[in-house]
Amino acid sequence: MSFTGPSIGSGGRREALEFGRTHVVRPKGRHQATVVWLHGLGDNGSSWSQLLETLPLPNIKWICPTAPTRPITLFGGFPTTTWFDMGELSEDAPDDVEGLEAAAGHVANLLSIEPADTNKEPEASASKGKVKVIED
Repeated sequence: MSFTGPSIGSGGRREALEFGRTHVVRPKGRHQATVVWLHGLGDNGSSWSQLLETLPLPNIKWICPTAPTRPITLFGGFPTTTWFDMGELSEDAPDDVEGLEAAAGHVANLLSIEPADTNKEPEASASKGKVKVIED
């Protein structure tokens, strides 16, 4: 799946962001909740899915997508998996709105295949990623 977003040094051109593989940990019991787990900077969905499989939460479906690999301004353009670009570590730093919108759109697409009668729950931070919870 891809979305259009900025690229470092692109001179305003936008290029498609290719999201990596999405790993799913299916519930071992009755499916009562779904969590979309977004990994942190430089990580991937696979590493988290392996950990989440070990948790004693048999009624939760875990969806662990992998962010696109893209240049990070903060790292001098070094490419790594990331949900959005970071120019500096500051609360006042400008947000990568295009990257954030692409990540939100990707999560929305992943959730669109979940049952229609689900309720959304609050978010919680997990490194640079976010955790989304919905219930069946």
